[in-house]
Amino acid sequence: MAEVLVYVDHVDGAVRKPTLELLTLARRLGDPVAVALGSGAEATAATLAEHGAVKVLTADAPEFGDYLVVPKVDALQAAYEAVSPAAVLVPTSAEGKEIAARLALRIGSGIITDATDLEAGEDGPVATQSAFAASFTTKSRVSRGTPVITVKPNSAPVEAAPAAGTVEALAVSFGEHATGTKVVSRTPRESSGRPELTEAAIVVSGGRGVNGAENFHLIEALADSLGAAVGASRAAVDAGWYPHSNQVGQTGKSVSPQLYIANGISGAIQHRAGMQTSKTIVAVNKDSEAPIFDLVDYGVVGDLFQVVPQLTEEVTSRKG
Repeated sequence: MAEVLVYVDHVDGAVRKPTLELLTLARRLGDPVAVALGSGAEATAATLAEHGAVKVLTADAPEFGDYLVVPKVDALQAAYEAVSPAAVLVPTSAEGKEIAARLALRIGSGIITDATDLEAGEDGPVATQSAFAASFTTKSRVSRGTPVITVKPNSAPVEAAPAAGTVEALAVSFGEHATGTKVVSRTPRESSGRPELTEAAIVVSGGRGVNGAENFHLIEALADSLGAAVGASRAAVDAGWYPHSNQVGQTGKSVSPQLYIANGISGAIQHRAGMQTSKTIVAVNKDSEAPIFDLVDYGVVGDLFQVVPQLTEEVTSRKG
């Protein structure tokens, strides 16, 4: 059976959820071979094997932590040359898409970004994508070379599928550009205790209708009752009500959770482009003509200052 390379996104050996989703998709195409790089790479093996990796290629070197992107591309290219895979899968992120693009260019292959599903086809993997601000759904495949595909978080379930997970050291030779951009400092991000926005199964967002930073505690309370991440529209971010790192939309982050709750968000195309692939969408807005209602699975026409606290109370009481 053909082998499929899966780039592992991990933090000191702790594998992040999008990688486990990639292993589920990779098994549809062939035998997953995981590529884990940097500090803690070998510690990922047990988790990766539990979720279907038949082999885990590992490499650790100071270059992976001290320099940006290129050393990881060098390593992924080395893995590609060692395995000759049927496809290369990378989690969608700013870094992931740059790694994938650089690799595709080096190996003379086509690239598909932000896929939301993958299936095996007669002529190679077929990827589902959202196009034109999520107004259309397309299916496409790479017609030249080995497909390099980035996949959005929450595109597949995490499924246990125990496999051998044989660990092998990956020999990497760094090119002259590997040390071109050095990391000079790092500042740990302050943890909110909530899930990462792009990886969360549930996202609760607030927009212009929240009417001020002092009212975002209503959105946060609902999110916390659901174990969700907090998002914000561009209007709310531009007004300084919530950090830009939480912006959902075409110029912010793209999310695809199981449940998306939009509160006081009109549904402009800029915002829709970042959340339209959510599996279930709920909106609360007092304007019955708001464009968001053309998109939702469930809509509540009402004042969010009344609806959201009641919803939070109901969720909390049911959990209790």
